[in-house]
Amino acid sequence: MDFDKYLAAIDKALKLGNATEHTHRPALKELLEAAGKIVATNEPKRIDCGAPDYIITKSNAAATPIGYVEAKDVGKDLSAVEKDSQLKRYRASLRNLVLTDYLAFRLYRDGELIASAQLGKWNGATIIRIPEEFDAAKQLLQTFITSGLPVATSPRDLATRMAQMARLIRDLISKAFELENGHGDFNAQFEGFKRVLFGDELEPEQFADMYAQTICYGLFAARFNHEPGTPFTRQGAAYDLPKTNPFLRQLFASIAGAELDERIAWAVDDLADLLDHADISKVLKHFGKASKRRDPVVHFYETFLAEYDPALREQRGVYYTPEPVVGYIVRSVDRVLRDVFGLGQGLADYSKVEVERPTGKTNKKGVPLKEKVLTHRVQILDPAAGTGTFLFNVVDQIHHAFAGNEGMWPSYVAEHLLPRIYGFELLMAPYAVAHMKLGVQLRETGYDFASNERLRVFLTNTLEKAHELAGLPLFTQWLSAEASQASEVKQSTPIMVVVGNPPYSGHSVNKGAWIRELMDEYKKSPALLKPGQAKWLSDDYAKFIRFAQWRIDQTGHGVLAFVTNNRYLQNATFMDMRASLQKSFDDIFILDLKGSTKAQDVGENGTKDENVFDIQQGVSIAVMVKRPVRADKQTVRHFSITGSRQDKYEWLDAHDIADTPWALLDPIPPQRLFVPYDDTNVKEFHSYKSLPEIFNQNSKDPAPGIVTTHDQFAISWSADEAKAKVRALIATESEGKARELWRLCRTNQWSYAEAKKALSKDNSWEQNVRPIVYRPFDTRWTVYDSNVAVHRRERVSQHMLDGENIALGSTRAIDIAVGWEHAFVVDKLFTHHTVSLKEVNYLYPLYVYPLPEAQPSLGEKDTALEVKRRANLDPALVDELALGFGFEWLPEGGGDLAASFGPVNVFHYIYAVLFSPTYRDRYADPLKREHPRVPFTSDKKVFKSLCQLGEELVSLHTLKSDSDTGTISFPVAGTNLVEAVSFQLAESTEQANAAVDESAAADDLSFDKVGRVYINEGQFFDGVSQSVWSYRVGGYTVARKWLGDRVGRALTFEDLGTYKRILVALKRTMEIEVLVDAAIPAWPLA
Repeated sequence: MDFDKYLAAIDKALKLGNATEHTHRPALKELLEAAGKIVATNEPKRIDCGAPDYIITKSNAAATPIGYVEAKDVGKDLSAVEKDSQLKRYRASLRNLVLTDYLAFRLYRDGELIASAQLGKWNGATIIRIPEEFDAAKQLLQTFITSGLPVATSPRDLATRMAQMARLIRDLISKAFELENGHGDFNAQFEGFKRVLFGDELEPEQFADMYAQTICYGLFAARFNHEPGTPFTRQGAAYDLPKTNPFLRQLFASIAGAELDERIAWAVDDLADLLDHADISKVLKHFGKASKRRDPVVHFYETFLAEYDPALREQRGVYYTPEPVVGYIVRSVDRVLRDVFGLGQGLADYSKVEVERPTGKTNKKGVPLKEKVLTHRVQILDPAAGTGTFLFNVVDQIHHAFAGNEGMWPSYVAEHLLPRIYGFELLMAPYAVAHMKLGVQLRETGYDFASNERLRVFLTNTLEKAHELAGLPLFTQWLSAEASQASEVKQSTPIMVVVGNPPYSGHSVNKGAWIRELMDEYKKSPALLKPGQAKWLSDDYAKFIRFAQWRIDQTGHGVLAFVTNNRYLQNATFMDMRASLQKSFDDIFILDLKGSTKAQDVGENGTKDENVFDIQQGVSIAVMVKRPVRADKQTVRHFSITGSRQDKYEWLDAHDIADTPWALLDPIPPQRLFVPYDDTNVKEFHSYKSLPEIFNQNSKDPAPGIVTTHDQFAISWSADEAKAKVRALIATESEGKARELWRLCRTNQWSYAEAKKALSKDNSWEQNVRPIVYRPFDTRWTVYDSNVAVHRRERVSQHMLDGENIALGSTRAIDIAVGWEHAFVVDKLFTHHTVSLKEVNYLYPLYVYPLPEAQPSLGEKDTALEVKRRANLDPALVDELALGFGFEWLPEGGGDLAASFGPVNVFHYIYAVLFSPTYRDRYADPLKREHPRVPFTSDKKVFKSLCQLGEELVSLHTLKSDSDTGTISFPVAGTNLVEAVSFQLAESTEQANAAVDESAAADDLSFDKVGRVYINEGQFFDGVSQSVWSYRVGGYTVARKWLGDRVGRALTFEDLGTYKRILVALKRTMEIEVLVDAAIPAWPLA
């Protein structure tokens, strides 16, 4: 390598005064190619699409990349370049990379800097050579071009490297798609995927992702089937793909074969080379070792997806199903077929029945014609097949039945197995893996596929209807043909068994009209007709249950066996779903595996309850049986398992539906719970009015609090900060810059351009800066403008804007195990998570104001606050109380509770009851699932006492009480910076606390331990009781939460005073709770 010649060329170009980084490319190409037998290709089209400047390939072999060079202008700060997004992407995806400014060279291996050298420095007039660095530069370049591709020998290593390449390919496709500007092959293929599989819900970024995964897993499947002895290449991959998947062969030849866009091909070739060097036999051997399961690709796709895009995994709800869970389900289905349907061979049954199927023709009157055909009785479908785990286990279960009759197996597979097992999968990668895995399994059991046979695992969207083939481009026709074959299974095949693990995705991307219509069956109750009320019914797992239910209803009998999110077993949103399932199925078996970290499930004796999946949400297995002859009475049986994951696996391995110790349930309308529950006080609870029934003048349905959709932008610590944020948004140059400042809302709910335009018109938004109760006792600020706080919930929020008002915040049902604590009063705006983060928070204002257009102008009234408001209380309730007590009703304020009462008194009474410990304990079970209901006493004395206690609670919780804070001190001066929040028993109180341990009654607050709340190493609040520190409102431990949200902030004088008042308010609240119970002579309250 002649570095002097190279530097002379660079120096000459620089001295011309008009050199750019492009000027020096010929010299660099010559230098690189002189280092060894390689070709350094600089292709502008590739570069425009996001490729590095040079792709290095060997000159005596196929054009497989061995490394990449990214060149910047002379003098560019390479340390700064390292940190930009482009280099980060290259370093994460390209194993062998050189970064240079033509004088300095840096070599990266697997993203890590391993060598650097500096040939010279440009001083503005000439290059100052650094000869002592020449040897280091030579060594660096030789190391670069002689780097051998490492052999991947473990599934994690291969999956990780594939994911890195997939990310790069995805980004290249995104850029190429953008450059086509709506016209080109990528755009045509995008339209095909969108139309056939995604019901027009596909975005370009999702298309690029799907395309990249198709290439990656098409190559992976092809490599698995590649015969040793010849190099594995992209061009030959289509021939290596198994014939059991004709669609993938066609598709892959089209999108990744000889015609692949050259801007993408280099990266795909790099991936092919990675796979060519992978030791596939060792990879599969390690799969078995890692999982201790027979499934040869048990964790591969999960590992890939976790590295490639964890958010996609969450969005699509993709999680591998553990073998013990699958085994329990498959064995249970086999048992049901034997015991309930009288099929002695269970899943292996190959008997046939006569059914009617549409011919696709019509008679002269246009009526569809049908024909009678013989078909297998036991047809099996996994509608969310993933990598084929359930179908693999089904085949394994059936194969065991042929022990000693192995000679019959090949003909059985061809005639009675392949024609009746089906799988649907939407994502290309798991689809390809499922085909590969099942093909290998059958081959290992002794079956060889005939040339025209295929596995009936289809690339399709289970929740979408298929499309007609006519008029579609060839590429789209292949997709549609595959989806149409799946559609025939959906619509016409008498599926008897539906098994699987459908995806969990609360923000479902499956929103097609067909499944929406089916889901209407689960939304019969008035409370569920509003989209917001039925949010959780949009979760994909609920849609898959509905699909499976519908399919078995079409057949007329069968078995549904899923493992899913267990929320539907008792959440109120799913009550119509439970009713519908009971109507369809004769026998429902629920094995609740629990394991929710959200609901804080615990095992026996308080031990940790672990999930069988690596997820937070608890899960359950449901086996639902629709008998050929309907039973006189439908039954629901339940059993639950708690404990460690390993304990659950061992239990599942040892049992099936026949020997599970089921408990018979009696689901009572309207909730129809699929879990055991204490119904002792349920009828009593239902005799009371609910909060929506009490506060019913604003609307028939309660409204949730404000949903800003981007709290980081819309919620501020002060009015000035709220204004500053809006001004900063207006000043941003682009949406990208704005999103760098704040985590902004998704574009389907909020438009950056529209918001910026509207807010820029004038400063009228400044008049809408308002305080908002963000969390219990925690007032922040927002701009009450839909361009800032996106969903303002005007129906309820308008009543909290001007004039005095108070409102009750609460939830409908709870999602945690600690009990119901979900009530809090506010006198300002309120968010949908003020009371609890895990549930929707509803707001019940005491007064409602006329709509703005109904209010008199200021010219007609002295002040807007004189506008007549009315109590948001049920008139029938008011009349009942007035008649029962003999009190006069005052429509404003409160009465003397001797001869009169008003709205404020009723509010105070309700608030007191909701803080009764006995109320919360007595009605704990229904409070888990329903809106709170309030008993009203007929005793004047009790009513007055509770009104007075409720009044004090409201004053405390709105921080309007003048309670003495002298018991709480903040004795040490300092920075006031909240660094680490903790509670510690004070040394000075250790002796007193020890005495408490020996003599205190558990419910006697006078013996509560006292300690300190530290905000940093040296500063603390003293005199805080342990019970105050632990006191909860809804989903929050108030004292900890208020300070924890201020970590990194210095507390002001006002903050310190507020926190002391909060601590005092919490202590007094606990005292009042005891007094509330004492004021109620007996339950039920009468």
